[in-house]
Amino acid sequence: MRSVCVYCGSNAGSRPAYAEHAAALGARLAREGLALVYGGGNVGLMGVLADAALAAGGEVIGVIPEQLVHWEVAHRGITRLEVVASMHERKARMFDLSDAFVALPGGFGTLDEMFEMLTWRQLGLGDKPCAFLDVDGFYAPLRAMLDRMVGERFLHAEQRHDLWHGEDIDALFAWMRSYVPAHADKWLDEKRREELR
Repeated sequence: MRSVCVYCGSNAGSRPAYAEHAAALGARLAREGLALVYGGGNVGLMGVLADAALAAGGEVIGVIPEQLVHWEVAHRGITRLEVVASMHERKARMFDLSDAFVALPGGFGTLDEMFEMLTWRQLGLGDKPCAFLDVDGFYAPLRAMLDRMVGERFLHAEQRHDLWHGEDIDALFAWMRSYVPAHADKWLDEKRREELR
């Protein structure tokens, strides 16, 4: 593992703990010698994360759509800033640059980016670890929704358990470094599996 992509809010959120965790994660990535790949912004948790990694001597690679550069939210002080044409290109480029994916608290964009990576993994387009670094139970409702997806047979239980969730950064890094991807079938219906063979 050489690099970790972190998705997080372009707002800082309502609790100081969100920024504290973002700073701790950024600094830890630098100390571990892992490059940070993120959305390239200088605002919200994104800015806190990048600044902490830089302050600890880390490499920081930002990938940002051209529209957001025009909105003047691009971080000009990072190691490398890549400007792409669209959000679709951004997600593909961040996937190519990264060996693992972590979501801190955030909004639509954070969930969109992380769930696209989970979907790609489910479809066999990648086998990189995905984790939610939770803060003060922020992702508890999402965990409940994922469990419901399993209970209602829209999601394989092994794929659900293949997604790490927790608040402890030490545990997160231990899990990422020892990660072995699940190879559960996307299709829960035996008949559908047979049709695809």
